[in-house]
Amino acid sequence: MTDNSTRLDHVVLWVRDPVASAGFYEQAVGLEPLRVTEFAAGKAPFPSVRLNEETIFDLMPLPMAAYMNMVPGGADSAGHPVNHVCLSLQGDDFQALRTRLEERTVPVSEFSYDSFGARGMAKRSFYFRDPDGNVFEARHYE
Repeated sequence: MTDNSTRLDHVVLWVRDPVASAGFYEQAVGLEPLRVTEFAAGKAPFPSVRLNEETIFDLMPLPMAAYMNMVPGGADSAGHPVNHVCLSLQGDDFQALRTRLEERTVPVSEFSYDSFGARGMAKRSFYFRDPDGNVFEARHYE
């Protein structure tokens, strides 16, 4: 049986250097890079990183903004801030992420406790930025 419920497919992040960004997400965040070699060879318009089996982050080069004409004003979205994207992890993965970020001297916030989210109250969370200034929250519920 196929589950056709609504899900998040992808988030597009504007980045200055997609290859470097893919490296950050692979090494610091622990995500699987996709199409990086193809992008570097000019065979794909952007690379991505896999968050889970159903969701990816597209790492869109800033110059692509000029081609964002699918809706009026679409090109203006480059650099338009989204407040943050929240990643929900298991407890061990949550701590491993924080450790990898700290090992790479990526600034992280203090912990927040009992924050409301999609699955109720999260036990702990913290925030960090990627090299392009996109803000992420990491949290765990268990």
